[in-house]
Amino acid sequence: MLQMRPNCECCNKDLPPGAQDALICSFECTFCADCVDNKLHGKCPNCGGDFAPRPTRAASKLDKYPASAERIFKPNGCSGLD
Repeated sequence: MLQMRPNCECCNKDLPPGAQDALICSFECTFCADCVDNKLHGKCPNCGGDFAPRPTRAASKLDKYPASAERIFKPNGCSGLD
C-alpha cells in the first residue's frame, strides 16, 4: 500500500491524498508536478528514477487506510538542479 506522503520533498507544497499534481518514483519519493517539470526535469534526485502520477485513494478508504502524516522536506535537495 502506498504511503501517500503529504508534501513535495522539494518545495514542501501540501499534496493531500486526492492531489492531481502529485508525482512519485518507484521508491515513493513524492514531488509536485511543478518541481518535477521545472527543477528536476523528470528525474528523481534521490534515486535517478522516472516519475508517474501518484494514484488517489478513495475517500471511503482513508479512515481505515490513512495517508502518511510524515513530511519529508529537503530544502537543499533540489538546489543546483536547474
